[in-house]
Amino acid sequence: MATPKILYGFGYSLWSAAAELAVLELGYPEGAVTLKNLDLINGENFDPAFLKINPNGTMATLEAGGKVYTSTTDVITHLVKQAPRKVKVGTPAIIAAVHDDKYDPNFALLLARDETELTVKGMQLPGKFFANRQVALTKYAADPAAAAFKDFYESRLATNGSLLAIYKREATAEAQAAFFANSKAHWGAVRSALFEVYPALLPASGFIGGAEPGEDDFHMIAWITRIAWVAGARSGDEGLSAFNAAYGEPAPDTVAAYWRAWIERPSWKKVYAETLH
Repeated sequence: MATPKILYGFGYSLWSAAAELAVLELGYPEGAVTLKNLDLINGENFDPAFLKINPNGTMATLEAGGKVYTSTTDVITHLVKQAPRKVKVGTPAIIAAVHDDKYDPNFALLLARDETELTVKGMQLPGKFFANRQVALTKYAADPAAAAFKDFYESRLATNGSLLAIYKREATAEAQAAFFANSKAHWGAVRSALFEVYPALLPASGFIGGAEPGEDDFHMIAWITRIAWVAGARSGDEGLSAFNAAYGEPAPDTVAAYWRAWIERPSWKKVYAETLH
């Protein structure tokens, strides 16, 4: 019997969701892939023990066949290649577009465009996220086992600390103004992806992979679902109305058709059973 693959993930990680969708859609039998949860909100991915597995401390991460896959792209590519059920392999240009930093869906969740949004998000997940991660980074950096990852901890402490300072109103006025400006620009870039860039990559009906989802689709729907959540949707039925409310116009026809196709899939319903993320 083959050794089970270990997929490291977290319930609020959109890229973990992409890998989990792949596992479900690709027909892996029960027990073939074991999901190991790490609490990213409390910084468990910064534990030196995990950094020995993935020095980037990121999700999704997969251990399989004596190898470790440390990027979502590599994780899903491996899952597709080894899958019991074969699907259309990915198009590098599409996957690269979904993972383009210009459209980073994680920053879309954590950004704040003005004082009001900063106050609201400071009391919600983003504020908790930055505060708890700083505590975890400080704790793990003091562990003797962390010496091998000194540069990693110094970099993350500085980056996370600067964002935490903004949320705690301890940053300079210039830094806070720059954060608001960057947030506005990023929200505009996300709109461009959702309304202009990605619609051109989607079919009129069905999936990029054809009648059934393929490799590209696991990445694309995870991104779109995250933006639906950030826009205020809490279920599949609310996704399209949330896009409309957030941007003042209906989602393009291809995005709407794609969304409707996905939210009926048992895999999507299972991964997002508790909440969109």
